[in-house]
Amino acid sequence: MPGKKRPNLTIPATQTPPPEPAEQQKIPTQNIVDTTVKALEDLKIDDVQRKRLDHFLSQKKAIGMLESAQNTDFQKKAEIGVGNGGVVHLVQHKDSGLEMARKLIHLEVKPAVQNQIIRELQILHDCKSPFIVGFYGAFHSDGEISICMENMDAGSLDQVVKRARRIPEPILGKVSLAVLRGLHYLRVSHNIIHRDVKPSNILVNSRGEIKLCDFGVSGQLIDSMANSFVGTRSYMSPERLQGAPYSVLSDIWSLGLSLIEMAVGRYPIPPPSQKDLDIMFGNPAEGASNQKRPPSTYVPDGQRPMAIFELLNFIVNEPPPQLPKGIFSEAFCDFVSRSLEKNPQDRADLKALMTHEFIKTAEASNTDFAGWIRKTMGLKPPSPTTPQDKT
Repeated sequence: MPGKKRPNLTIPATQTPPPEPAEQQKIPTQNIVDTTVKALEDLKIDDVQRKRLDHFLSQKKAIGMLESAQNTDFQKKAEIGVGNGGVVHLVQHKDSGLEMARKLIHLEVKPAVQNQIIRELQILHDCKSPFIVGFYGAFHSDGEISICMENMDAGSLDQVVKRARRIPEPILGKVSLAVLRGLHYLRVSHNIIHRDVKPSNILVNSRGEIKLCDFGVSGQLIDSMANSFVGTRSYMSPERLQGAPYSVLSDIWSLGLSLIEMAVGRYPIPPPSQKDLDIMFGNPAEGASNQKRPPSTYVPDGQRPMAIFELLNFIVNEPPPQLPKGIFSEAFCDFVSRSLEKNPQDRADLKALMTHEFIKTAEASNTDFAGWIRKTMGLKPPSPTTPQDKT
């Protein structure tokens, strides 16, 4: 851009220090399970969430550690997702018979870096939250990193957007509530930040659970992917793109950007014009129906996709995107606006957002998230897995 100084858009080294060597040592599975079960008593979760966590822990105990696993230990059943980060398969662990999602990530890195990634990922064994995807283990084989986790049968929210075209505000209220609780859990219980919040890293299932995955416990993995995939960088905060120190406030920026994308039905940079919005949502002044809108892939005539540097330069130098007024509630618009302050010192923190009117409304709402997800994704009600589910 003429007259503007080109910003530093290099991806900085990880700001989250790796765990101390003692934390990276192998921990017996039984000790992990015992410690986790004891810690469940301190979690402020309801009975259904507690029973499901307990059930998952029993599954993890049956499988044991996977760090020395091989490809032959799994039977591939279906491909359930493909993204910039890698391909995800539904697999069955042959010894235990349990089904899980296995994400394969191919990275051109040295074996020593692969080993460090596996060691750092072991921290996931101690995560115990209904807002974090359950983790079975990780290993590397044939040049690929495998991350084994619980299968979320409705997929990620980017897949949901493709099917729904856009996600209704009450549903996004439940999503925002779950993501904030997940980020709070990671920050308070493990002193880590996510560093890669985006729709493809928010998973949902037919039970109505909403969980974060692929968070930044492995600095090596996140940084390697950030340097390889445009999708990761396009959700980064301005301070992070410029190489400045960053914190959980960077995750909040990513959440705000993701919410606009899911609400409007497309990545919000560059922002749509009023004419575009009238076409996408209908013109309320003329009484047009919001249902008469083009699919989420709508691109105005003559608009070309931004090149990656142009996109990142826009994030750093131009005003942040906002939800269109008159289409969404004032509370939702304010929540997103406070999440997308360019200066991190002006941006709302976790505490402020968790007490925001938009989140309080979502907490009090009886929105049937599970029913909406099942209808949207064409899923049947899940089979009961715990005593609580059967009642």
